[in-house]
Amino acid sequence: MSLNNTSKYMSLILRHKPETIGISLDEHGWANVDELIAGIAKTYEFNMDILEEIVRTDNKQRYSFNEDKTLIRANQGHSLPVDVELKEAHPPEELWHGTGEKYVASIDAQGLIPKSRLYVHLSKDKETAVKVGQRHGKPVLYLVKSGEMYRDGYRFYLSVNGVWLTKEVPVGYLVKG
Repeated sequence: MSLNNTSKYMSLILRHKPETIGISLDEHGWANVDELIAGIAKTYEFNMDILEEIVRTDNKQRYSFNEDKTLIRANQGHSLPVDVELKEAHPPEELWHGTGEKYVASIDAQGLIPKSRLYVHLSKDKETAVKVGQRHGKPVLYLVKSGEMYRDGYRFYLSVNGVWLTKEVPVGYLVKG
């Protein structure tokens, strides 16, 4: 299995389905590293060296270890109800959301909602939003009036890998870019 495929499998386990390999996450999304390695190693070649390489080289910085590397978690993107201890933050005046054309009618009608995830994911710049949108087909960008939202009482969180998160973005705060 390639490192990329192993990383995707690990993402599935740490964000959505830890039971796939018979482990569980604590209330903050942490998994025991030894249990994760043993669970993945039942099916694929996997050990601490491979795990550390995935964490170190992941271009989106999806994962974090605790200080002594006995626990690991995904930084965001969970469909499971976990509290990854996000820090509330004052967002920039504008953020971006990239999506595919197939979602435009829904977004235009109901704004951005987290669907199966816990939060809506937003990008700090247009370039990143384009890359995100391309994963869903022809990209469509939305400018999010995050400063105005914040002043109106909406909360924003900044994940450890630089992704901005919020519970929803109503239609009135979106400008199709």
